[in-house]
Amino acid sequence: MLRWTIIFIVIAIIAGILGFGGIAGASAGIAKILFFVFLVLFIVSLLRGRKA
Repeated sequence: MLRWTIIFIVIAIIAGILGFGGIAGASAGIAKILFFVFLVLFIVSLLRGRKA
């Protein structure tokens, strides 16, 4: 999941540099969503690991 987030961030940066606004915005949005999903899953796995 983190790998996909990094890939979309890189795509957004490259598209932003080249001037493709729509692609950069979409990639940044996807990367942001994946980042928060990854963060929630990470916190859940930490909490489950402490109880076990």
